[in-house]
Amino acid sequence: MPIVVDIDVMLARRKMSVGELAERVGITPANLAVLKNGRAKAVRFTTLAALCEVLDCQPGDLLRWEAGETTAG
Repeated sequence: MPIVVDIDVMLARRKMSVGELAERVGITPANLAVLKNGRAKAVRFTTLAALCEVLDCQPGDLLRWEAGETTAG
C-alpha cells in the first residue's frame, strides 16, 4: 500500500510506549499495532484526531504517501 504509517517515529520522539499511547487514545493495543504496522485498511478521523492530540502532531506526521507502490484490486 502506498500509504505509510509513521506512528513508531512519533512514539520514539515522544518517548512513549505503544501501550501508553493506546490507553491515552482509547483504543486497544492490538488495534494500535494493526495501524502502526501498516496492516489497517482504514482509520477513523476521530482516531486520527486523538492520535494527533496525544502525540501533539499533525496527520501528515503520522501518514505519508510513497510513490512507486501499487495497490491490487
